[in-house]
Amino acid sequence: MTTTQRIAADLAPTGVLRASVNLGNPVLAQGTPENPSGITVDLAREIGARLGVGVEPLCFDAARKSFGAMADGRADLCFLAVDPAREAEVAFTAPYVVIEGVYAVPRGSALTTVEEVDAPGVRVGVKKGSAYDLFLSRTLAHATVVRGDEGVDVFRAEGLEAGAGIRQPLTAYVRENPGVRLIEGRFMEIRQAVGTTPSRAPETLAFLRDTVEELKANGFVTDALRRAGQDTGLLAPQSA
Repeated sequence: MTTTQRIAADLAPTGVLRASVNLGNPVLAQGTPENPSGITVDLAREIGARLGVGVEPLCFDAARKSFGAMADGRADLCFLAVDPAREAEVAFTAPYVVIEGVYAVPRGSALTTVEEVDAPGVRVGVKKGSAYDLFLSRTLAHATVVRGDEGVDVFRAEGLEAGAGIRQPLTAYVRENPGVRLIEGRFMEIRQAVGTTPSRAPETLAFLRDTVEELKANGFVTDALRRAGQDTGLLAPQSA
């Protein structure tokens, strides 16, 4: 058995690479569950092609569901933000893109900086189980995290002081809702990486790490971002 065959048998034991895709993050994936597209789908298909196996996208509308599929064995591969709360159950590569977590507030809000959001009486709407939910739940000392199916929905429905989200979709939301503005600056970098279970063989984990670095270096990630209509400046730097 060749090295490629060993890795394929380890990573895709059913003979098909089951890739967990989060359609809830429009930077990473677009389309429908029946016909998904975007950088994560492109990455999954490229990894499958290198291993000589077919790819089955398993689509979800939230990162927590995508993580659940990985954790309980329904998926072989995932595309999630690196976070300490996930690393016990997911072995991550270095990031392939880096996106930003930002705040939206009512236009008349007195909040003007990221630091001012972390204050008593400030409630921040987040998407339950998202990378920024995990991060803010861990780091906010005074503000309160309020979880919902979508951060902006709970922000609006409950009249919260702030809503957290990914810069690109939150910018679009603000553009469509003139009563809301973004706070300048980011509260976190969201490092999106490829992941699988830590129980995979060392050569499988090395293959994923090396493949991601190669695809960042050779223009694959940049081209995938461009095809998806996303900012090519999201490309993560090469890992040291």
